[in-house]
Order: sequence, then C-alpha cells, then structure tokens
Amino acid sequence: MRSLPPLHALHVFEVAARTGSYVSAAAELGLTHGAVSRQIASLETWLGQRLFVRVGRRMAPTPAAQAFAAEVSISFDRLITAAEACGRPAVRRVLRVSAPTTFAMRWLIPRLDAFHAAHPDAEVIVATTTTLHEDLRGGFDLAVRRSPRSTGAGHAWGAYRAVPFLDEADTLVASPALLRRKPLDALADVADHMLLATETRSGDWTEWLHAASLPQAVGRRRMFDHFFVTLQAAKDGLGLGIGPFPVLSADLAEGHLVAPFPHITVPRSAYVALVPNDVDKTPTLSAFVRWLLAEGSEVPPATI
Repeated sequence: MRSLPPLHALHVFEVAARTGSYVSAAAELGLTHGAVSRQIASLETWLGQRLFVRVGRRMAPTPAAQAFAAEVSISFDRLITAAEACGRPAVRRVLRVSAPTTFAMRWLIPRLDAFHAAHPDAEVIVATTTTLHEDLRGGFDLAVRRSPRSTGAGHAWGAYRAVPFLDEADTLVASPALLRRKPLDALADVADHMLLATETRSGDWTEWLHAASLPQAVGRRRMFDHFFVTLQAAKDGLGLGIGPFPVLSADLAEGHLVAPFPHITVPRSAYVALVPNDVDKTPTLSAFVRWLLAEGSEVPPATI
C-alpha cells in the first residue's frame, strides 16, 4: 500500500505556505489558529523535519517547505482537474487568477463581465499581488505578470508558459483639479510640482524625465510604498504621477486623470499570462487566455 502523508494536514500546509502565515490560512480554511498549528505539527512529525520557523510574530515556511508546497499545489491542481473531468458538465468551472493589484483593479476586473457573459459556466476568482514580480507560488491556474525589463521577451519563466497579451507605456498624469490650480503650460512647469513616486516602481521618474529631456533633480519628491497608493494621491491632486497605459485609459476617459504631455512616453515590457507547463489545460483556462489576447489587441499599446 502507498504510504501517503495525512491529506488534511497536507491541505492545511499548502494554504499556510501559500498565504505565508497561520493566521491567513486559518481565515481561508475557516479553522482556528490552533487547529492550523496542530495539522502542520502532525505533518512535520510525519516528515521528520520542521516546515515553519518563527519570524517575528508569525510562522514562516522554510525554503524546503516552499519547494514542497509548490509540488503539493501542482498535485492538488491535477486532482481538481481530474475531478472536474469526471464531474457533471453543468458544474461551474472555477478559474483562479493571480494579478498585480493596480492591473487587476483598473484593467482586468472591469472587463470580467464580458468574459462571464461569453462563458456563463465559468467563475473567475482574482487574487492580487502588490508587486509585478512577486514570487510565483501555487494556488492559481493563471498568473499575470510583466516581463522584467532587463530580460524582455526572452525571460525564462521556468515551469510556466508565458503568453504576452498587453503592451504598456508610461506617461505623466495629474488630476484636472490640480492643473486648474497650477497649470502645466510647458515642460519646464514640472519643476513647480510635487512628483509622486513609488518604491516598487523606482525608475519611473528617472526614465520619464530622461525622455522629456528634463534634469533628474527637477521637482520635489514624495514617496509611497505601492503604486495604487501613488495613483490615489495623484487623483487627489497631491502632485504629478507617472502612469501606465492602457491600464489607466478608463481614468482618462472618465475625467479622473489627464495626461498633459501624451507624446512623451516610456515603453514598458508586455504583460504576460503565465500558465503552468505541467498542468492539464481546462477549456475554461484556454478560453480565458484567448480572451486576454483578444482584449489586449483591442487597445493600441500607447493609446492615451
């Protein structure tokens, strides 16, 4: 007989490793913190080694546990696919998508009704990440990321097939109210404004100022930790921002933002749909990839 690890403990472990904490795992699974701890302890006893170590006030997975969790997640994906293949045709097909927060909020989610209308038996669940290059871990059927600038289209995604579907370009953005108070009649007027920057997009201003042939030392800076916070600050009129298009095209169309110098842009690498190589592709997953390609092709890369 096969010697299988305790499957319930394995499930709890995969969720804890994916979410990065016992507390998050307990919330997702509807268990107590103590129940999660006991299940992981039983799996550690079965394996004969620690899977989590204390880091500050939380328990974090060890490197070995992270690698193990990735394999477990793939195994669960295979199990789900097999179960769906044997299930009732009318059962709703759940597709789990991991995407950067701003991209999900401003581009993906507003378009999902169109996908659901064409595929009424599908249910797309979007989980957001705070950075474009966050580590790929289990728990999703498809991930949206942007190819790193240093490697471009040739970037190796390991166990994932990358399908580019949306090009991007950055340009300067501001709230209409701010420009009514302090107009940008010429490029030199940028020096009179606060420049809103983002820790996770540290090169945005450097590259845009270079494209605009303006000094790097121009303007005062205010830094935020994530882009969606910087974007809100720009909408609130706290300063000028650098925004990606076509992701923010709806904000321009709705009058929340304006692009004072739309001809000055910084091209970015494409967004890619990452599909695991070794997981059977369901009809819903294949349809979603085709839909992303169609949606991405409808908007010119630098339309502002």
